[in-house]
Amino acid sequence: MIKKISFIITISFFVFYSAYSAPCYGTRSPEKGKFFGGFQSHSILNRHLEAEYGEVRSNQHFFQLSYGVYDWLSLDLKAGVGNIKQHPLESDEIDYPSAFAGGYGFRIKFYDNEKIKMVFGFHHISVHPEFIHLDDQKNKAILDDWQLSLLASYDYNKIVPYGGIKWSRLDYIHWIGDDRSRRMSNLTQSLGVVCGFDIPLNQKLWINVEGQFIETEALAISFNFAF
Repeated sequence: MIKKISFIITISFFVFYSAYSAPCYGTRSPEKGKFFGGFQSHSILNRHLEAEYGEVRSNQHFFQLSYGVYDWLSLDLKAGVGNIKQHPLESDEIDYPSAFAGGYGFRIKFYDNEKIKMVFGFHHISVHPEFIHLDDQKNKAILDDWQLSLLASYDYNKIVPYGGIKWSRLDYIHWIGDDRSRRMSNLTQSLGVVCGFDIPLNQKLWINVEGQFIETEALAISFNFAF
């Protein structure tokens, strides 16, 4: 337990210091030396940016892979495609077509009995859509989505609901020609709520559905398998 707590404190300090919503995955994680795979769709329906940059939305589709480093520690990786739709306060929405998107993170299971699990997680997604031209100028954008979460679940056998809290930050990086700017999500709206559930199809297959609220409006759905 002391080893787990020390690991959480160390990684949390690094994450907050380096910069800081990505899906939380829930509380089901692979055992040591095992893998989970899956296909996930994640939609950021609405996220407010600071100042005049207005709002941002994004649709992302991933193949995801989780590996159990220990029974209590798993690493999460994903790769796929994603777009960005950014709506400034006083102009039309800018749509960047889908291109590469990827992410990484980890989860620490610090409580686990027959029915109840509690998990701490960190996840990051980066979206790199295609550039576009507006008024004969090249526009390019990157979306960086950072998140810390604390979740608890209860196993009802036919469904495993979970919920918790999270702290997140979204960065919208924008180029007009060679001029680069970075706009963060509204820092007064960083704390949010996570609600989701796993639906087991059999011992190796399950569906995950997750919603995020308050600081953002986001929805993630995935089909997962153990191997």
